[in-house]
Amino acid sequence: MALGVEDALGEHLMRGVISAPQFSESLSRPWKIFEGGHPLPNEASLEAAEAAFNLLDWANDARGFVIFLVSGGGSAMMEWPISPAVSLDDLRRINEELIASGARISEINAVRRAYSAVKGGKLAQRATHARIVTLIVSDTNLDDEANVASGPTLPTSPYRVLLGNWTALHAAHQKALELGFRSSIAHDICEQPIQEGCELLLARLDENTDCLISGGEFLCPVRGDGIGGRNLETVLRCAISLAGPNAVVLSAGTDGIDGNSPAAGAIADPTTISRARNLSLDPAEFLGHSDSFTFFEELGDLIVTGPTGTNVRDLRILLKTPQP
Repeated sequence: MALGVEDALGEHLMRGVISAPQFSESLSRPWKIFEGGHPLPNEASLEAAEAAFNLLDWANDARGFVIFLVSGGGSAMMEWPISPAVSLDDLRRINEELIASGARISEINAVRRAYSAVKGGKLAQRATHARIVTLIVSDTNLDDEANVASGPTLPTSPYRVLLGNWTALHAAHQKALELGFRSSIAHDICEQPIQEGCELLLARLDENTDCLISGGEFLCPVRGDGIGGRNLETVLRCAISLAGPNAVVLSAGTDGIDGNSPAAGAIADPTTISRARNLSLDPAEFLGHSDSFTFFEELGDLIVTGPTGTNVRDLRILLKTPQP
């Protein structure tokens, strides 16, 4: 997004602040770059917010034009407490508890906004005399843009959504059609509790479709101290219930990172559980410890892409052998 703004504005771009993990792009303009934490804020997250405040104060005095580039993950990567009584350790602890709770993103963000001087439009409020526009890569539902990065600029600025989960879903759907599958998108299978969502996916695949695609983020509370996330757990739960010889399930995060693991997700078929038992792996035990990453690592069925540089939520694809 920063490269796109540079390309569009050239020398008209005066100053900028970026907070992103592992940022390595070559930029020509005078950006201040911080490696903000994700999924938990770090010292650089606070430094990025302070730099953004200074930039916005300058733009406000100059009555300038400010472009906010907002994407998923921003809740952690740029943060400042609402009160000096709230420390970075407090911010990290609260976020860790919220993430592990399995609550919906709207519920999590309602809490985050209460202790943040950035979220819920507060960042944009520092530049009330400037002209403001927000460009968004969304990791929330359609028409729920105020929850992207906990809405640091909404509803106080005009905005435009550039990409969202629906972009990935429709791209996968079109590719499936090109490959000859009877493909459908299950828009309604999106934010269910994870066990319910997995059951719905498998049931829907038995209907008149060979390729079922869904997105969003299942609600997945953390129950143990293992490694994994909702995508890896989705695949493991589906693997336990897969029937028939020709079904395959994939679930992955479009940012390339699932939970606290280095994988984007995993893939499973009806042989997954039998292969696991041959290795003395008990799937129920791994589920109980929220350790689905280790389960699929032992099987060699992880999907590892590395960070993709964007985040438009999760993508789940179920396939079965196409009918004539």
